[in-house]
Order: sequence, then C-alpha cells, then structure tokens
Amino acid sequence: MAQEIKRLGDGELDIMMAVWGTKGWVNSSYIQEKLKAHRQWTLPAVATALNRLVEKGYLACEKEGRSNYYRPLVSEEAYKAAEGRTFLEKLYGNSFTGMVASLYDSRAIGPEDLEDLRRFLDELEGK
Repeated sequence: MAQEIKRLGDGELDIMMAVWGTKGWVNSSYIQEKLKAHRQWTLPAVATALNRLVEKGYLACEKEGRSNYYRPLVSEEAYKAAEGRTFLEKLYGNSFTGMVASLYDSRAIGPEDLEDLRRFLDELEGK
C-alpha cells in the first residue's frame, strides 16, 4: 500500500536531508548541529519540527530516557521521485523536453549538461 508523500516545507526538508544523511537514529541536538550553518533554530523549535515530521509520517520516534530519537520512514529517493513528478507535472505539463528547453534557454544548464544527459539516455537505452 503506497502512502501519499506530502510536500515538505523548506525547514522540514532541511531536517529530512540531515536525517537521510545518517544511517541510524538521530536526536534533536544532532539535527540542530547539522543545520546550524544556515538555520539558527533553538532546540524547542527543532523538536517541534521533528514532531510535525512524525505526524506527517516522515519520521519514526522512539523515546530513550529523556531523549527522543528519530529515523526516516520515507526514503530520500521516494521523496525526490514524488517531488520530481509533481514539479514536472505542475510546471511543464509532464513535458521533460519542455523542462530541459526552459532550463537551457534560461542558462540554468549548458551544453555540458546536455551532453551528460545524452550519455545518460544512451546508457538507459543500452540496458
């Protein structure tokens, strides 16, 4: 049974990226430390965001002593796939070619990126 993957806000996504970057359980202090370079969140703010992610079904939570520990229930790959589909659908009408053309026209990607894409597609066709 596939669960609907809800879109994350920027702060929630930052937290999930930190959690996905580990292979085990993490606590709020770990998340606060990982995010301190670009988010100055207090521990209560981190804890609130983690609880929201538990409620949304993104994280599992286990209490150990006085600390809560979290691990992902939704994989990074599953989230990226869902967001990619939504992005392509909403902005480009499911047209991958339209997306690439727009990125190229806006100079967000260049000829080297197109060459990388060409190699990737050739590899996919060869499988």
